[in-house]
Amino acid sequence: MRIDCPYCGERDAQEFVYRGDASLMRPESEDGMADYVYLRDNLAGPMTEHWYHAQGCRTWIAVTRDTTTHAMLGAIFARDGVR
Repeated sequence: MRIDCPYCGERDAQEFVYRGDASLMRPESEDGMADYVYLRDNLAGPMTEHWYHAQGCRTWIAVTRDTTTHAMLGAIFARDGVR
């Protein structure tokens, strides 16, 4: 699988560390923490995920990937926002 880093260009996925779903927001109180940590939707189709370019520019990126085909649909710096 290849990931198009906005800074370095297209790279092999082995250079990156996968963090997970980029749409999750950490709850401000302890009430929703268990759901935040343990409950995840298993989407089939396009999903935005956080990836860390550990063996490259060391930046966090938000990658939109189709989970059924693993096709990469786009990538931006995570700091530029996911939504």
